[in-house]
Amino acid sequence: MTNYVYIATSLDGFIATKDGGIDWLTGIPNRENSDYGFAEFMRGIDAIVMGRNTFQTVMSFNSWPYQKPVFVLSNTLKTLPGVIACKAEIIEGNPREVVKLLRDRGFNNLYIDGGRTIQGFLAEDLIDEMIITRVPVLLGDGIPLFGKLSKLIKFSHIRTEIIGQGMVKNHYRRLRD
Repeated sequence: MTNYVYIATSLDGFIATKDGGIDWLTGIPNRENSDYGFAEFMRGIDAIVMGRNTFQTVMSFNSWPYQKPVFVLSNTLKTLPGVIACKAEIIEGNPREVVKLLRDRGFNNLYIDGGRTIQGFLAEDLIDEMIITRVPVLLGDGIPLFGKLSKLIKFSHIRTEIIGQGMVKNHYRRLRD
């Protein structure tokens, strides 16, 4: 039972531009057409929990990128587009309620995605592992990966990998007492 973050950030810690743009990320040269380990990561995942804004970004892609069940965490979104309704579902609640509900349904290894969603799960100390890839670009402003926390949360460094055009992928595991 593990909650994971797998995400890329700019050098200055942003996951998207202020308007949610990720062109800086999709524009990285990728001669080998690599997924940078994403498929391997997804093999260990039972379901994905993403925020509404991340869902809307994913909806702008040419095709639906997930084979696993997707749960869109939103208190405002009431329906999903018809073509996606069989691939995703809306879920409401705070992070603890969401984790309990999904675990009760048999989803034990969750991929948590989206800035505010990740921040909410971190604030509740519900992130067990983070795989963060730093992309060598400065955005100057945007949507940050991390927000304010009420307490210190310690992680241990598992490994670092240099990938692609100077990207640095770091894997961290939550240290618990």
